[in-house]
Amino acid sequence: MSTGAMTGIKLGLVSCEDCGLLTRPADVHEPGYCPRCGEELVLRRHNAIQRTWALIIAAAVCYIPANLMPVMITNTVTSVEVDTIISGTVLLYMTGSWHLALIVLIASVMIPLAKLAALAYLLVAVQRRSSGDRYDRARLYRLVKFVGRWSMLDVFVITFTVALIQLKPLMSIKPGAGVLFFAAVVVLTMIAAETFDPRLIWDSNSKEDKNDGP
Repeated sequence: MSTGAMTGIKLGLVSCEDCGLLTRPADVHEPGYCPRCGEELVLRRHNAIQRTWALIIAAAVCYIPANLMPVMITNTVTSVEVDTIISGTVLLYMTGSWHLALIVLIASVMIPLAKLAALAYLLVAVQRRSSGDRYDRARLYRLVKFVGRWSMLDVFVITFTVALIQLKPLMSIKPGAGVLFFAAVVVLTMIAAETFDPRLIWDSNSKEDKNDGP
């Protein structure tokens, strides 16, 4: 798509982020409120790039202890075992449950890292006013938002396992500190995806469309 392609901002149109209504306000720079749902209309989210960068940097910081710190601590009569996400994945693979190991590896290690990389790529592309394939970037953003709803899968599995094992005698399992950092990564990336303004993807590099710069 060329940088001179027609967009809603050039046509003087504003989309409601709540109900999706596309309207033509009297003043595009002060659009007022949505005539259908009453939500405040904004041309572009203020400081969307800065806020999204802050969130993904915080998520990247939490990603390290989420994978290095224990997520489950198993107490038995004779021993105490501490498992991280990586060691748990290796244990599942070594015991023959390679399909479960693959699920844990993808959901706990690869997907959070891929979401961070995807959001960083979108931010860099927006800041550089890249004129590449914006359709692909828009699809990538929708994919990041879709995957976000499944990101807490591991936390739910650990919680369910803890509840089951507590019922057995002479053995107990409790979640480790890594679970908190993993949950923080998930929450921060989900908020980052919501904070990012996908309309910035369609802005050209012309001066009149530059409403939320780096």
